[in-house]
Amino acid sequence: MFGKRLLVAGATAVLIAGLGACGGGGGSGGVDPAAVTDVGQDDAGTVPKAPPSPDTVSGLRDSVRHLARKTTRATRPHLVKQCTSATRQVRHTQRTGTGTHRTTRTWYTTERYQTCKKVRRGTETYTRTVRPQRWCVSLDNVDGDPAKDDVWYQVTPATYDEARGTDEHARMEFTPSGTGC
Repeated sequence: MFGKRLLVAGATAVLIAGLGACGGGGGSGGVDPAAVTDVGQDDAGTVPKAPPSPDTVSGLRDSVRHLARKTTRATRPHLVKQCTSATRQVRHTQRTGTGTHRTTRTWYTTERYQTCKKVRRGTETYTRTVRPQRWCVSLDNVDGDPAKDDVWYQVTPATYDEARGTDEHARMEFTPSGTGC
């Protein structure tokens, strides 16, 4: 009886997996035909570029700046683990027999244990980072607006190297990792 139920459950699982892999019919493999677009070539025979990300900025390269990491020495409390040993009495009970012949034997043992906690013991010095390393690029005419000049953006090291390799007032387009510098 149990073997038949197991066999039927296994066959059902295989059937469901097969239908799921096929996409459940419809002939499109689970893809909505209305959502499919033709990305073919334009009249010149080139594949059109994807539209830029809304976070992408463009403008004329003004200058570049690399700010090295700035550190300082600082002190903080030095914490050490301090343990204290102690003992406690543990009560043990053993019952034997039944009815009126029931006896109870009780004895005590000494158990050793430790209690540990972190306590402050002096101070220690460490290197604290005041300012992380940053790579920056300044743009003029940001997004085609002539009033937006000398706007600084934080960029990746690769974008910084690319900006250093281009001429001043060359058109650049990139996605900044932050603003200001």
